[in-house]
Amino acid sequence: MKPLKFIGSSEDDLAAFPNEAKGAAGHELWQMQLGLMPSDWKPVMNIGAGAYEIRVHVLGEWRVIYVAKFADAIYVLHAFQKKTQQTSKEDIALASARYKQLKESSK
Repeated sequence: MKPLKFIGSSEDDLAAFPNEAKGAAGHELWQMQLGLMPSDWKPVMNIGAGAYEIRVHVLGEWRVIYVAKFADAIYVLHAFQKKTQQTSKEDIALASARYKQLKESSK
């Protein structure tokens, strides 16, 4: 089973989701650890190659951005509540910075 590794405050951010949304996101991450794909996801190319977004539709809209292309772990870059139709520039910038940090540390 591939371990989860959280970058920055992503673990605390995910823990702050409402219990139902947190449970749904946790289930999706567990499925990925088993080698399966999440039930509702999309690539987020503007963050980086191999970055994906899990979409949780429980008590609002919640997102978990992750990278699973590295052999050692699934890296959770960012977890947040989506409040508008388009993902905010701040959320994209934060996930992008964490992705860049991850790539630098894996060299």
